[in-house]
Amino acid sequence: MQLSPRRMTRRAVGLVLAASLASVASLTSVASGASGAAAAEDEATLRAISAGYKAAFTCSAIFNAGKSTQQIAAHELTGIAPDYAEFIAGLPDAEIDLEAKLVSVAYLPGLPPRMAKWRPFLGCAQLPVGADAASADLLPTVKIKTGNLDMATDNGLPWTRHAPVGGSSGNAALDRIIMGAFAAPSYGRDQFTTAILIASPEAIIAEHYIEGLSPTTSQRTWSVAKSIAVSILGVAVEKGIIEVDAPAGLEAWSRPLDPRREITLQNLLQMASGLDSDRAGNRTDRLYFGGGLVSDTATRAALEVRPGERWKYANNDTLLAIRALREKLGDRDAYLRFPFETLLFPIGMTHTQLETDWDGNFVMSSQVWTTARDLARLGVLHLNDGVWNGQRLLPKGWARYVSTPAPAQPAEPRPGYGAQWWLYNERFPELPDDAFAALGNRGQFLLVIPSENLVIVRRGHDPSGGEGFRLHDFARDVLAALGR
Repeated sequence: MQLSPRRMTRRAVGLVLAASLASVASLTSVASGASGAAAAEDEATLRAISAGYKAAFTCSAIFNAGKSTQQIAAHELTGIAPDYAEFIAGLPDAEIDLEAKLVSVAYLPGLPPRMAKWRPFLGCAQLPVGADAASADLLPTVKIKTGNLDMATDNGLPWTRHAPVGGSSGNAALDRIIMGAFAAPSYGRDQFTTAILIASPEAIIAEHYIEGLSPTTSQRTWSVAKSIAVSILGVAVEKGIIEVDAPAGLEAWSRPLDPRREITLQNLLQMASGLDSDRAGNRTDRLYFGGGLVSDTATRAALEVRPGERWKYANNDTLLAIRALREKLGDRDAYLRFPFETLLFPIGMTHTQLETDWDGNFVMSSQVWTTARDLARLGVLHLNDGVWNGQRLLPKGWARYVSTPAPAQPAEPRPGYGAQWWLYNERFPELPDDAFAALGNRGQFLLVIPSENLVIVRRGHDPSGGEGFRLHDFARDVLAALGR
């Protein structure tokens, strides 16, 4: 294929950036929650967290994704951050109660096992350390009317044209690129791709899965969940429930002397809260795997700098933003129903589970399980500037809002940052400047390119610490194959 002069220029500049892009490829370990060296912990704590990891991932993979124990061992329980990998490998097999939808993992004599229990819509929640099996019945649940929604299969909407799943796209160059995405080291020495989906608002251009997975197989999003969270908050803005430039209004910060009262929802969405956190801001293991509560772990940090002045990636900023919606609604049941009734179900994201802690707080910085198609639907919603089937769900201009560079930015060569979305703007000359992405640990990617009317989804199980999937290179090659 002949490249246009513009495309040739982009490629030339891209060669200069090659070394920098290697570090960009590792940024999903920043957008994770389980990477990097753990703070010093007692062995009992490390064992409890490791057992919680195994229980939670086993529970979610079985009851959200319908995976076998063999698939879980090959996918969810490999490539784990070294902090916990050795402990997890030494744990006994998980005990799975299919009737109660409860998974237990023993870890220390004299204490109950770590447990996770599944609930419809809300996926698996961990019980706190020390809780017994009887406590599982106290976990919050929610009833949501599904009406005529297709909950068992996937109806393929809104797309009117569909490339065959696992078949040819009709574009030989594109097919070769996609096959390369499943074969290391084409786009990363240690890549482990599980799904690729490329779509416009009208058509699924290409769709592929590894053996044993399908369009209805969900996978943990890791930090791609953050972009789902801000979309739910966008619906709340459209409905007049919250305002992004108003203080977050959290009860924990309500005392007159507390300077955190001034932190706005926008500060949280732009990773600019100014709050203290660990060096990377993404180590929330005691919540993610240790059975902690959002309301305990995310609200306790003091200010480090003035809100809005510094960009620092922090899971807690997302957790606090979505917690603010709960406090604004004032009713836990209404809060648990809100994402499904106002965003997910209206756009057909019926295979998405939003997992919670044991008090019903959404852990929407990471613990969402969803399919490639459901992520693509979210991308299409943004291509359509928040309108779905003629109904406005997100505020007019919301896609532009979340993809506008925040006042404080991460240092290059990382992508820029908007509001819970990463920006592949002028820092990446080989891609259109309006490209923005949801990025998650172990190679979860949703790339939205408005100027090309295109969405690219990649799911994976890239190992922690390895050379993961290079989204930038893949997207560049996809655009070239499509003649863009």
